[in-house]
Amino acid sequence: MATTRTKGGSTRGAGVPKGANQRVNRLSEATSSFFKNFFRAQSREFYLLIGLVIFIVGVGLLMVLSASFVDSLKVNNNAFAIFNKQFISSVAGFLMLFVLASFPVDFIKRLVIPAAAAALGVQVLVLLVGTAVNGNKNWISILGFTVQPSEFLKLLGIVYVARFMYERQDEFDDPRRVWFPLVAIAGVFIVPVVAGGDVGTAIVMAAFFFALWASAGLPRRLINVYAIIGAISVPVIMFSNSSRRGRVMAWLNPDAADPNDYNWQTTHGIWAFAAGGLQGVGLGQSKLKWSWIPEAENDFIFAIIGEETGLIGALALIVLFVFLAIVMIRIAMRTRDLYRRLVVMGVMFWITIQAFINIAVVLTLLPVLGVPLPLISAGGSSLLATLMAFGVVLGIERENHALGAVTPRRGRR
Repeated sequence: MATTRTKGGSTRGAGVPKGANQRVNRLSEATSSFFKNFFRAQSREFYLLIGLVIFIVGVGLLMVLSASFVDSLKVNNNAFAIFNKQFISSVAGFLMLFVLASFPVDFIKRLVIPAAAAALGVQVLVLLVGTAVNGNKNWISILGFTVQPSEFLKLLGIVYVARFMYERQDEFDDPRRVWFPLVAIAGVFIVPVVAGGDVGTAIVMAAFFFALWASAGLPRRLINVYAIIGAISVPVIMFSNSSRRGRVMAWLNPDAADPNDYNWQTTHGIWAFAAGGLQGVGLGQSKLKWSWIPEAENDFIFAIIGEETGLIGALALIVLFVFLAIVMIRIAMRTRDLYRRLVVMGVMFWITIQAFINIAVVLTLLPVLGVPLPLISAGGSSLLATLMAFGVVLGIERENHALGAVTPRRGRR
């Protein structure tokens, strides 16, 4: 583009209004100033967490591109269709991460009730006009975008429960005032998800709610009662649907006849790991993604990681999730306020439990539940909600650092 020289020797594009050029410059300066302030003089835990998140999302984008290009080319005549959506979701997710990390945490606490009410309303609306995928009715089209509101209910449920427990922290010994209402609150978040058929998401939510209660001081007698209720409820729900019942029975009897191919996905997932060996067949070189593994870029992306990067790559990814959990535990230990500490622990339990379930399913340690691998699997709603959760945790750690919090050391009192 031709340029014209202005007074003082600066140049600007010919035909570009001077005012527009100035607005672009101001926006650029404001953006630069925001990121300088965002990253300046933060704690080690802050840098470790955001570094791990950025790195894992980068790995996820690379693996989504590798795992999805066959199906994208077949369905959309564009090898980059699924990757492009995931990349746009990652950009939107990081923008939300930066915004939420910059907000005062108390503002988020005040916002959670209307936000949770809105998300629950959309989740109920899904049951009426939503889209069913693989038997699960948990998606809805809003302004041309397909959204899975249950992913956002995870974060909102954690923040709401943390707020409730913070407000009643002096009554923890009273089951009627604290622990029984918490079960009702969890039910409000979980039941609409189960009604849509997404049992995998419901199990993840129930598990991290229970872990959060236990870590906050749930009385042992209630831990035992709730554990028994969960142990009974999960099998009942799994066997209440013919498709889920078939998957469970096929998982329990892998050598039995399988006319409905319930074990097709898990069997080929194991084949992918076997083909990958120790070092893998190389990025982009997977053979099982050529229509042998359904949801190769989503629920079973860990199988493609095992095939292309081998045992070394698969173990490295697991180690990254372990480090992610450790950093969030360190942040929780630095957090003085109960509400903030519960939020951090809730997000840690969510990510860790969901990653464990996804990996366990791929390794045939659990029946297929349809749970994505956090930050890795394709899925805009999942990635966006997860990055928003990390934004809240980073915001809490920014406040910790501003208050001069110190990470407790072993043996320190």
